[in-house]
Amino acid sequence: MKHLIIGFLAMIFTPAIYLTGQNKAELLFVNKKMGEIELRYSNMIQILNDSVKPPRTYKNGKIFCVNADDWTSGFFSGSLWYLYEYTKDPQWLKDASKWTSILEKGKYNTLTHDLGFMLYCSYGNGLRLSNRGEYKDILIQGAKSLCMRYNKKVGCIQSWDPWGEMTFPVIIDNMMNLEYLFWAFKSTGDSSFYKIAVSHADSTLKNHFRSDNSSYHVVDYDSIHGKVIRKFTVQGAADESAWARGQSWGLYGYTMAYRETKEL
Repeated sequence: MKHLIIGFLAMIFTPAIYLTGQNKAELLFVNKKMGEIELRYSNMIQILNDSVKPPRTYKNGKIFCVNADDWTSGFFSGSLWYLYEYTKDPQWLKDASKWTSILEKGKYNTLTHDLGFMLYCSYGNGLRLSNRGEYKDILIQGAKSLCMRYNKKVGCIQSWDPWGEMTFPVIIDNMMNLEYLFWAFKSTGDSSFYKIAVSHADSTLKNHFRSDNSSYHVVDYDSIHGKVIRKFTVQGAADESAWARGQSWGLYGYTMAYRETKEL
C-alpha cells in the first residue's frame, strides 16, 4: 500500500493548469483510490486499537503486529505521513505521530542494516512534514547506529550478523538504506555519512552485479581482508538468478546515489 501512495503523489500534486482531459480522468481515479486507501487505514487503526506494535499483513490479508525492530516496522507510520501529506487532515497527523513514536528506540539499534526502512520512512517523513526538531535528533542518532555496521576493509555496511556459513553478508537490499546516510550528511555536515554511503555503493557495484547487470542477492565477505568469499541467494530462485525485488533495490539505490553524488 505504501508504494501505491508514493506512485500517486506525483500525479496528485501536478498543478491543475497542466492537466489534460486524460490527466483529469486519471486524477479522478487517483482521488477515488486514495479515498479507498484512507478507509482501509482508518479501519486498520480501529482494529489495532491501543496496540503499541506496528502492523503487517499476511498474504490472506489478516493483520498481525511486529516488534519495533522488524525491518517493515516503519512502513505503516510512513504511509500515515503520506496520507497526512495528501489530505492535510489533522487526524492523520495525530495517527502518524503516534505510530512513529513507538519506533524511537530503533535509534540505538546496531543489530540491523534496515534502519533506513525503520526510521527514515517514519521519522524522515515526519520531519519533512512536521519539522519537529526531536525527530531530527532521533534520525541522526539512528544514522550513527547504522554506521556502526560499516567495515572499512570490506567497504560495506554489514547486512546480517553471521549465521550458517556466512561471515560478513551484504545483501543488495542495503542500497535502500544509503539515502538515509546521504540525508544525515546534508543535515549535519559530517562527511563520514557521505563517505560510508559512497563506499558501500562502490563496493556493491563492483561485487554484486554480473556482466549482464543483473544482481546477486548476497555477497559474503572476509571481514578481515575484505575479499569476496562467495555470491549466492537466500530469497531468489537460484544463486545465479536475477531476483526481481533485489534488482529493484539496486535500481532505486543507484538512481538515488547518482542524484546525491552526480557520479556516474
